[in-house]
Parts: sequence; C-alpha cells; structure tokens
Amino acid sequence: MTKQRTLAVLADIHGNSLALKAVLDDAKQRGLTRFVNLGDTFYGPLNPGGTWDILKDMDIPTILGNQDRLLLEGGPDWENVPAFQAAIDGIGNVGLDWVRSLPPTLVMDDIMLCHGTPGDDMAYLLEDISTGLPAMRDCEDIEGDLFPTANGCSLVLAGHSHHPGLINCGDITVVNPGSVGLPAYDDDAPPHCMASGSPHAKYAILTHTEAGWGAEFIAVEYDWESAATMARSNGRDDWAQWLLSGMA
Repeated sequence: MTKQRTLAVLADIHGNSLALKAVLDDAKQRGLTRFVNLGDTFYGPLNPGGTWDILKDMDIPTILGNQDRLLLEGGPDWENVPAFQAAIDGIGNVGLDWVRSLPPTLVMDDIMLCHGTPGDDMAYLLEDISTGLPAMRDCEDIEGDLFPTANGCSLVLAGHSHHPGLINCGDITVVNPGSVGLPAYDDDAPPHCMASGSPHAKYAILTHTEAGWGAEFIAVEYDWESAATMARSNGRDDWAQWLLSGMA
C-alpha cells in the first residue's frame, strides 16, 4: 500500500508578510507540517524584513526565484530602486547569505521544485502568454521544458506566473500554487497580464495517494487593505491596485 503524502506549496511571497502569516496560520490549522517554497520570496514594496523574520527559523525547502536572483546580482540600474534597496536592507547580510545558498531547482524524492521552468526562472511552464493573457500550454511543450531534468519525477511544482493551475502530462502532474503575496501583475516583456481574480493569498495542498497526485487550491483572507496601504506608501500604486482587486 502506498503511504499518503501531503505538503503545502508556497510561491511568490514577494515580501508580503501579512499574506504569508495568514497562509501559514491556515495551513497549520489544517494540520499541515510539510512545506515547500518556490521562490521570489522578498522582492516588492511591502515588508521583506518581516517576511524574513517569519521564515528564518522555519525549515522550509526553498528555491531561488528570478527576483531573488536579482537581489544577488544587483547592479547600477537597481541601486536607486526603492523596493530593491528595501529588500536588501530588510533581510540584511544573514538573509542575503540564505538567498545565496538557495538552489535554482530542487528534487526531493520524486518531486521537482522550479520557479519558472527547470532551465529558465523567467519562463512560464504552464502558461502561453502570446495573446497577452494566460492560456494552458500543450503537454508536448511543457514536457519539452521538463525533460530530461524531470526524469523519474511524478510531480513538478512551479511558480513565477502567480496563476494557479494543474495539468497531468503523462506520468507527471504539474502544479502552480498561485502567489502568496501578489495576486495579479502586468509585464511588458512581452505585454501580458496575470490575474487570479481575487485579493486572497493563494497556496496549494498537494496529496499523493494510490491514485496519484491531487491538488487543493486554497484562497486565504488577510488584511489586504493594509498591504495595499504599504505599497502606496512605498510609491507603488499599481501594486496597491493588484493587491486590492486581484486584477491587472
């Protein structure tokens, strides 16, 4: 008989300590004790220091997101970006050393963690954004990004898009849990919008039984008004609107 396995999957916290605390409280109330974090943990005009205060004493397997990598790479273009400097100052040298220690991907038994795709933390694994809005990619394209890296894995967990989703491609289940800390955004490379449709903090509960992997997508209420106020006070009215509406 196959032993049941359950884990809570977090991604794209983006320094939203209020959302993170609400998600962790919700997960613990459900009796969940096993967590993973798919990256983009601190960057954003919110509370990176408070986010680090929550996470620093928790043993959560975590990978490097593209905006975690940005904190390490920096450069002249970022020196005058308030959110960048706030994240650097907020997590301090100890937090930066922790970020520096994170792998870009991680395989745990038959589970792979990646931020975007295994080979590119800026690419979307589940979504085709060619129309400007997310649409599920074909399994052939998804598998092209997964193999050979995901050989032997039954589950691949990916973030980056902030858009919850699940697809079964052959013997592999691929899941994006959505974003803990930022429910929507837009980008111009290429122009597209990602929107979860509500301001709730998102995470997913993955359970493995004899039938395979199943996912429950969880939306948690928290004080998004305060998060939006924080974003506005840090000069990001766009983030405030995304936090309040879940729309971009």
